[in-house]
Amino acid sequence: MSKKPWYADGLQFECTQCGDCCTGAPGYVWVNKSEIEALAAEAGYDDVAAFEQEYVRKVGIRKSLREFPNGDCVFFDTKSRKCTVYGARPRQCRSWPFWDSNVRTEEAWRETCEQCPGSGQGQLYQLEQIQERLQIIRI
Repeated sequence: MSKKPWYADGLQFECTQCGDCCTGAPGYVWVNKSEIEALAAEAGYDDVAAFEQEYVRKVGIRKSLREFPNGDCVFFDTKSRKCTVYGARPRQCRSWPFWDSNVRTEEAWRETCEQCPGSGQGQLYQLEQIQERLQIIRI
């Protein structure tokens, strides 16, 4: 018998569109080739290479979206507090807050809830839904 995770009864999350997950300390938003292509199209670029040169950086053998000097995502509009490429946002963004680092322990989840006003609120995600999102990307 496999041991069920501490969140076996599900977790709540409802995006408040505060933009906190898009701003703040520097970090990485990992992207792959298909995500770069989708982001380029969403941003109105016909030339994927030109888009990549302007908005993507190499980190070792991986690629991440660029950030503004203050750590904010390059696609976060500070005036509207919205993502300018929301329709093509990377899998890392789509799977928030159900990242391994956020649900590893109850304490990690509590810390996530302190950082993100939508975590611990709203829609209840069942175990299967959480595990599905956890498989999208490991962070």
